[in-house]
Amino acid sequence: MSLFRPQPGPGWRLPSLRVFGALVIREMITRYGRSPGGYIWAVLEPAGMIAILALAFSQFIHTPPLGESFILFYATGYLPFHAYSEIAGGVSNSVTVNRPLMHFPIVTPLDAVLARFFLSFLTIVIVCVLVFSTLLVITDDPVRLQLGPLFAAIGSAALLGLGVGTLNAVIFAFVPLWQRVWNIINRPLFILSAVFFTYESLPRNAREILFWNPIVHCVGEARKAFYPVYEGNYVVLGFPLGVAAFCFLLGGFLLMRNRSAVIDA
Repeated sequence: MSLFRPQPGPGWRLPSLRVFGALVIREMITRYGRSPGGYIWAVLEPAGMIAILALAFSQFIHTPPLGESFILFYATGYLPFHAYSEIAGGVSNSVTVNRPLMHFPIVTPLDAVLARFFLSFLTIVIVCVLVFSTLLVITDDPVRLQLGPLFAAIGSAALLGLGVGTLNAVIFAFVPLWQRVWNIINRPLFILSAVFFTYESLPRNAREILFWNPIVHCVGEARKAFYPVYEGNYVVLGFPLGVAAFCFLLGGFLLMRNRSAVIDA
C-alpha cells in the first residue's frame, strides 16, 4: 500500500479546542496520573541525570569546559537533548497509544500528535524553569543568563522532537520493526550531541561530522545563553528548525492522507 495514496476521511484541519483539551487531559492522566509522584518524577529524572553526569566527570576533570560549575555545564547540554528526546519519543507513539479514539471521526491522528506534543513541551518548560532557577541560586558560577537564546534552544529542540516524532508515528504504524531499529540508532545521540563536551574541543574531522547533528546546534545555543565567553560560532538554528519543519510537514501529510490505513494498521 502506498503511503501517498489518499484515503477517505477528514482532510487537513486544526483540532477543535474541546477535542484537543480532552486529549491533553487524557495524556496527562495516562502518563503522569497513574503512579504516585508521576509529575515529581518528570522533574527528578532529568535533574538526577544531570547530577550523575556532574558527579562522574568531576572525579577526573578538575574544571568543566565552560564556567566553574560542573552541574550547570551539564544542565545546559542535557536539557536541550532531553527536550528533543522526550518529545520525539512521546510523539512517535502518540498514534499507537490513541488508536482506539481515532475511530471517532472527530479525532484524527494529527490531533493525538499535537496533544502529546503540547503536554510534553509544557512539562519540559516547567522542568527547565525549576532546574535552571535552582542551579543559578545554589551555584556561584559567574554566568549571565540571556532568556532569548535559552528559549530559542529549548524551542528548537522541542520542535525537532515534534518533527521527528510525527514522521516516526507514520513509519511505526506501517513498519513496527522500525521502532526497534530507531531505538538502536537513537542511543548514540546522547554521546554525539555535545552534552558533556564542547563542539570546539573536538578535532576538525569530528566537528565536520557532528555539525550535521541538529541537536548539537540546540545545545550550543543553550550554552550561549549562560556563558558570555562562549561564542558558539558554529550554531545555525535554521538547520534543526528546517529538519523539524520538513519532518513535521511530511509526517503530518502522510498521517492525514492515510488516516484510515493508519488507524487500521
